[in-house]
Amino acid sequence: MDQPDTTTCVIVGGGPAGVMLGLLLARAGVEVTVLEKHADFLRDFRGDTVHASTIRLLDELGLGEGFRALPQSKLGNFKLPARGKEVTLVDFDRLKPPYDYVAMVPQWDLLNFLVDAAQQEPQFTLRMNTEATGLLYDDGGKVAGVAYRTRDAASGEETGTGELRAMLTVACDGRSSVLRQKAGLVPREFPVPFDTWWFRLSRGADEQGQLASIMPRFSGTDVLLSLTRKDFYQIGYIAEKGKDPQMRSEGVESFRARVARIRPDLADRVDEIRSMDDLHLLDVKLNRIKPWHKPGLLLIGDAAHAMSPAGGVGINLAIQDAVAAAQRIARPLLQGTLGEADLASVQKRRWFPTVVIQNVQLLIQKAVFGPAVKGQLVGPPAPVVFVLRHAPWFGKLPALMIAFGPRPEHAPDFARRKPAMNRKPV
Repeated sequence: MDQPDTTTCVIVGGGPAGVMLGLLLARAGVEVTVLEKHADFLRDFRGDTVHASTIRLLDELGLGEGFRALPQSKLGNFKLPARGKEVTLVDFDRLKPPYDYVAMVPQWDLLNFLVDAAQQEPQFTLRMNTEATGLLYDDGGKVAGVAYRTRDAASGEETGTGELRAMLTVACDGRSSVLRQKAGLVPREFPVPFDTWWFRLSRGADEQGQLASIMPRFSGTDVLLSLTRKDFYQIGYIAEKGKDPQMRSEGVESFRARVARIRPDLADRVDEIRSMDDLHLLDVKLNRIKPWHKPGLLLIGDAAHAMSPAGGVGINLAIQDAVAAAQRIARPLLQGTLGEADLASVQKRRWFPTVVIQNVQLLIQKAVFGPAVKGQLVGPPAPVVFVLRHAPWFGKLPALMIAFGPRPEHAPDFARRKPAMNRKPV
């Protein structure tokens, strides 16, 4: 094994939470190393929503102009079919500009953009092809870093192992967190009745530039949700959990016919689904751990709380976790005084919005997706339809919930930048 090296904070996972936290801590002057097991960020159908609270955060960080230059589209209003008509459940048009929308941005573009910004800070290091495999402990039982292995970018073959010691280890390694497992933290699982299969279909030349509202289509036990991207439709097929083996055994022709039946307007392009390999299964989970920390270890984002795709809020919550964490741990890391109370304060700040959003998602599952995948959905509850039709302003409330969340965070003063602004001390 190679000789161990050291850093002040090691972040495991180069997703939105990990890279954002690395950027913020580096701007505070904290030496931080982010480990990402893949060679790049190019993976389809990761969460691509960038919410209004994140857009505002990027403005506060001096990155708004660069972000808006990235390829992107805007998420349309969310509507539900109701007795032959439609009602608007989520109305982004009622939010105050310029933070009146949710952007759809390929996650690899967002991550590369944030990494470019972070790499302008000398305290930031990103190690690709580096997978954390376990936790290191000091003599007192405190987490003191990670063991890792590296792989060749081209062949994927293992090229070495090592240890990286740190004052703080942050797990941002997702819903299947290796570090969470190694720490013996077991999440509380909530029942989820459905899974989602993502795929894409092209947009015709006459469809370019359209901002379509989002309205799920229901047919028997099938649900289809279409998101309008810059030059294609990102489509989610939603069905009962555990149905994946049956669908794949039925073959691609059967699946094409299913899509064409639900969306006849897309029947002319379903042959773009070349095989069942073009369907990317999201095994939907809804869970959370308690606590989010142990001595020397903090978990945020999906590692601490996996979210349902309902509302696409998982990325937003993860980034908000990162901001709250940076605000509370930067100074103790710089002063060498970091303790469990500092880590507990992160969870205390973010626990309320996590529980609120998860409870809302459980309610949506019970009222919409659960009945839908069993063929029992006859439409939105009558009281909901009445309110939406007679009090259309009500659509602003779920729009605020999706765009900002219950407790949106602002950039710490030490991380804010303008083109000619000098770094502020923590």
